[in-house]
Amino acid sequence: MKMKTDRLIKSALLLVGGSVLLSSCFLRGAGFPTSEQPGQFSTATNLEFNTPEGFPVAPYEGQPDAPNMVFIEGGRHVMGSFEEDMLTRRDNIERTVSVASYYMDETEIANIHWLEYLFYLQDSVQTNPDIYRDALPDTTVWVGKLAFNDPYVDHYLRYPGFRYFPVVGINWNQANKYAEWRTAAVNQNLSRLYNDDPANAWNGQGRVPLEEGIYIPSYRLPTEAEWEYAAQALIGTQWLDENQTHQRLYPWDGHATRNPYGKEMGYFLANFKRGRGDYAGIAGKLNDGALITSYIYEFPPNDYGLYNMAGNVSEWVMDVYRPLSFQDFDDLNPIRRDGWKDSDSTYRNAPAYNNKKNNPTSYTSLISNQSRVYKGGSWKDVAYWMSPGTRRYLDQDSATATIGFRCAMIRAGSNF
Repeated sequence: MKMKTDRLIKSALLLVGGSVLLSSCFLRGAGFPTSEQPGQFSTATNLEFNTPEGFPVAPYEGQPDAPNMVFIEGGRHVMGSFEEDMLTRRDNIERTVSVASYYMDETEIANIHWLEYLFYLQDSVQTNPDIYRDALPDTTVWVGKLAFNDPYVDHYLRYPGFRYFPVVGINWNQANKYAEWRTAAVNQNLSRLYNDDPANAWNGQGRVPLEEGIYIPSYRLPTEAEWEYAAQALIGTQWLDENQTHQRLYPWDGHATRNPYGKEMGYFLANFKRGRGDYAGIAGKLNDGALITSYIYEFPPNDYGLYNMAGNVSEWVMDVYRPLSFQDFDDLNPIRRDGWKDSDSTYRNAPAYNNKKNNPTSYTSLISNQSRVYKGGSWKDVAYWMSPGTRRYLDQDSATATIGFRCAMIRAGSNF
């Protein structure tokens, strides 16, 4: 009996000792300095921070919120098309990549956003009129020799009824210029708010250093990998530990383009072309409700909260197009910036064969270092192109009535 009692006491002491040890480890771990709680003294020199002679360490509560941005937690992802390769291009074979966390615009950039941009560029008209002129969308993209789209040429960009419809007629270069201006505009406002705060008077009135942590990183076009990852939104298919119940053909569940649930059952989940000559359905029961583009919040968002990642307008991404990019990509944060390892000269003078004589000839391809990828289907595309894995390309100086864009942004100070 005594031996049993001794064992119980010993076990209890071990349990208490273990608990104390675990508690001390936890407290010690919790005491480590972090970016948000750097402590009062340097762990490298023991010199005090934020004294008149000491190293200034500004308060930091994480990356500031950026307008219209939705957080996309990164991770592993299978890029590539799960659709039948109707064009037999084999230019997006499945491969596994990892994408770091980032931010993506909740919506496509709308006409009102672009008109705001043009408004602030007016100051440059006197000094450099080319800046304003180069920012104007090409409204002639609506012109058709055999179509009466004249009202859209004159009204689509500027008429108030189209304010929150996606801007079109924007080429890849213009989209990048907008992202640069947007970054400057948002950060200028953040700087003004910072300098107006009496608590920051010690820093003087002027440019705020990057170390203060009040600026957002740059807006930019998403990479193809980021765009495809965000469109798939596979966070909605997770089950248990690192398992996914299924892949997705579209940014929503299922193999159909209609809503299978509730009061909206039977209605389309995106704005696209149903078939030859059928853009919206029958009068009195219009289905997707849009012959051309639609309101940027019109259809249900995907599981990341992003609207119109299929249909409405296709969207520019950062990447240069190459048919075999999937063979050359890095598998962490992949992007193709230029023709490295796959020169455009290969396509300019590529061999072809005369079908009658089987003699080698040559042809000039449209693939070049100015060919940029665009993703997602548009109001003028059939459902095939709404699958996130499909990809097309166009010269970066070209614009159409079917291509718009949205911006992305890195998550600074993060390792995931």
